[in-house]
Amino acid sequence: MALHHPTRRGVLKTGLAGAAAATLPAGFATLGPAAALAFEIGDGALMTVSDGNLVLPLDFSYPDAPRDDLVALLADNGLPTDGFEPPLNVPLLRSGERVILFDVGSGPNFMPSAGRLGDNLAAAGIDPAEVTDVVFTHAHPDHLWGLIDDFDELVFANAAYHMGRAEWDYWRDPGTVDAMPEARKSFAVGAQNRLGYLEDMITLFEPGAEVLPGVEAVDTSGHTPGHMSFVLHGGGDPVLIAGDALLHHLISFEHPKWPSGSDQNPEQGIATRLQLLDRLVADKVRVTAYHLPEPGKGRVERDGDAFRYVAST
Repeated sequence: MALHHPTRRGVLKTGLAGAAAATLPAGFATLGPAAALAFEIGDGALMTVSDGNLVLPLDFSYPDAPRDDLVALLADNGLPTDGFEPPLNVPLLRSGERVILFDVGSGPNFMPSAGRLGDNLAAAGIDPAEVTDVVFTHAHPDHLWGLIDDFDELVFANAAYHMGRAEWDYWRDPGTVDAMPEARKSFAVGAQNRLGYLEDMITLFEPGAEVLPGVEAVDTSGHTPGHMSFVLHGGGDPVLIAGDALLHHLISFEHPKWPSGSDQNPEQGIATRLQLLDRLVADKVRVTAYHLPEPGKGRVERDGDAFRYVAST
């Protein structure tokens, strides 16, 4: 177990986290609105912790989807037709002595409705000092900007950090800022700033690698050039942590060929999505994804030429 190195932030929150830890239910069975049990993985448990939600206009999310069909799909399912408020479900895996966090949320400087991960970890009785490993799916703001706190210190000070090599190289390339559209230059500036904190401590890996015991890296590039998903092995059907390879519980499954405005390479995103959905069905893989309805867990079924997301209770 890693030693705790106190930080200014840690001193401020120790009391709150300690009090919450005293009431943490065994096995994460009942965690309240801040966090929820997703799946048991062998002797371990995967939970999701809320970082709040995003607020996105329809034109940003699916600018090239057939508008009438998109609006009809949302309306038929009782969803707003003028935008999206996707939840932010941060996966956390307890396995043996490891506490593994997949992505770190948005932090305080991205969007007012997001950045709740720290408070919700505390409410679930989890001290950031307990986190042994952080594994990144990709470096978009809602997955990376929670790396540092208001004091510019690492929130998870005792963790080892892991990222796919292609993703790291893309965001650390000085030319990425110039290549990004004006509306997203802040994504690149923010990524370069925060990844700089990890320059001497990051462990890079390739697709197919066992990043940590029982954690298989899967190439799901398209959303970003090096986006990774992760299959968790270790008892029963495997579980996929999809990150942003699957973005919406209806659209990504029922209309996987509709291009997503948040994919940096929409055509590659479509190809990746189709391959991933085929694998989830064929291998009976359970799935959790960052923006699926809380707590973001379920299975995938084939539905004619498309697919269906079936949420698990």
